[in-house]
Amino acid sequence: MKASFALAGWLALCFSAASLGAFFMPGEWYATLKKPSWNPPGWIFGPVWSALYTMMAVAAWLVWKRGGFVAQRRPLSLFLMQLALNAAWTPLFFGLHWPGIAFAEIVMLWMAIAATLAAFRPVSRTAAWLLVPYLAWVSFAAFLNFTLWRLNS
Repeated sequence: MKASFALAGWLALCFSAASLGAFFMPGEWYATLKKPSWNPPGWIFGPVWSALYTMMAVAAWLVWKRGGFVAQRRPLSLFLMQLALNAAWTPLFFGLHWPGIAFAEIVMLWMAIAATLAAFRPVSRTAAWLLVPYLAWVSFAAFLNFTLWRLNS
């Protein structure tokens, strides 16, 4: 029972970071940007991020199950740090229209995800593998962010 509540908590935490995006929708500004031919259609982001946030929550939960915050302070602190960076990108890019600053921030996010993945690996290989698609997607998102910045500056 405790483990089920903990999983629900990790899911709620991850999706609360995602919910910040609802306040900063792409809107008219984004629609006017020059985009590369490989820019994904808008509808793809919701399903991809839903899957990624779910995998992130399960990964954190698997690490948490190995002794909680006391035993897993470093990997779970790294996880919380990358989640905060994740939540910060949307307001920077879509809210403030700062693609250059958003690119610097997404590079920090990428490094934080890589550090989290490395910290999760000794605790739970499954948890580490669950973060691989997230790291791959953020790699793509960083390249897209950079391209949008360069095309529109």
